[in-house]
Amino acid sequence: MKQKPPVQPGQVIEYEITGQGHSGTGVGRFKGFTVFVPQAVPGEKVRARMTQVKKNYGQAELLQVLKPHPDRTDPLCPVFAECGGCQSQHLSYETQLRLKRQQVIASFERIGGLQHITIHPVIGMKVPWRYRNKAQIPFGQEDGRVIAGFYRPGSHQIIDMDACLIQHPENDRVVAAVKQLANELNIPAYDEQKHQGVLRHVMVRIGVQTNELMVVLVTNGDYLPHQKTLLEQLRSQFPNLKSIVQNINRKRTNVILGPDNRLLWGSPVIYDMIGSIRFSISPHSFFQVNPSQTKVLYDQVRKYAALTGTETVVDAYCGIGTIALYLAQDAKQVYGVEIVPQAIEDARYNAELNGMKHVRFEAGAAEQVMPRWLKEGIKPDVIVVDPPRKGCDPALLDAVVGMLPDRLVYVSCNPATLARDAKLLAEKGYATVEVQPVDMFPQTGHVECVAKIILKS
Repeated sequence: MKQKPPVQPGQVIEYEITGQGHSGTGVGRFKGFTVFVPQAVPGEKVRARMTQVKKNYGQAELLQVLKPHPDRTDPLCPVFAECGGCQSQHLSYETQLRLKRQQVIASFERIGGLQHITIHPVIGMKVPWRYRNKAQIPFGQEDGRVIAGFYRPGSHQIIDMDACLIQHPENDRVVAAVKQLANELNIPAYDEQKHQGVLRHVMVRIGVQTNELMVVLVTNGDYLPHQKTLLEQLRSQFPNLKSIVQNINRKRTNVILGPDNRLLWGSPVIYDMIGSIRFSISPHSFFQVNPSQTKVLYDQVRKYAALTGTETVVDAYCGIGTIALYLAQDAKQVYGVEIVPQAIEDARYNAELNGMKHVRFEAGAAEQVMPRWLKEGIKPDVIVVDPPRKGCDPALLDAVVGMLPDRLVYVSCNPATLARDAKLLAEKGYATVEVQPVDMFPQTGHVECVAKIILKS
């Protein structure tokens, strides 16, 4: 018989933190039982209260650090301990980078079973603050007033805030202005328990290179009270505002954006640059949130792709075409495939915007489109994949291997699924040579990686 866990909810324990889980959570073992606790660091001894107990692991809240890590520091944000937006402000930035590299190494060793891969030090930022070009902030009601902020970890309780130190300052200003106007104009915030109210979220996007600003007001239905006054006030306060959009989301859901956008004023898109490539950005567009590090990331993709101008490239998760168009500067021909039709429309427009006629985009599942391309005689020298956190579908990896590229460049926001897929690719004749982590998300537990994978000779 399996033994019962040695802890129960509400129990206070003291134990050593020996490792780091995903999203920067501390992890250790209490009487042989794995316990995760936020804001704890490997090497620390902590006192924690059990909040959840499963068969094989538990979760706890940090009560006291009994033996602190030497690089523990005071967080700059006054609501860091309550807010779920960041996980690592209590650590020096150098320590954050070191722990992220260790997370990548551990993933490859434990999940991938791959131990002889070069994992480079993480490329960090000179100033690891105020980097996010997109804010998505939920709104709510508290004591009769409208509040806005991130959720408390593990809950839907909004922690009201006036500023977020990882957001672009302009995003903060817009969120604060909308909150103030909602209170002055009595625009009710959405209550997710009752499914009532109007204002659900505000999304702000800024083109960091162009300084163009987009505001998306996510509402629970068509009606937006005092719309004219709200728009006039926003336009007068923000001269760089180019687009105001109402996004309608009527569903009881955690998904932020609904399917319908209504242009209230200005342009349906804003523009930004990555290097010399110009991109249009709509409310639903996926565009990396850290523009300066995006260029670092894409330059690394470019390095591992090793293009000379004669190669054919396939981008298997092309989105709005960011990586495909960035690589098209050095390639003979680029093909991009993406399952979201709207993203492909945006990618085609972005290719036209940059005068790139040697790029072809197609909507569909990559594992279906790529075998057809192969039958059409399309033989890539390099394939790039940049999948979501869950990694590549096995059928997609089969399609990649079926095209027999010389090189595969794998961009990943999840070291665990990257390591898993690297193991599968190793079984199919492709060796991961090296991995370059890039810190796209300072002050959080997340790390982006670029892996160089080659066909074994």
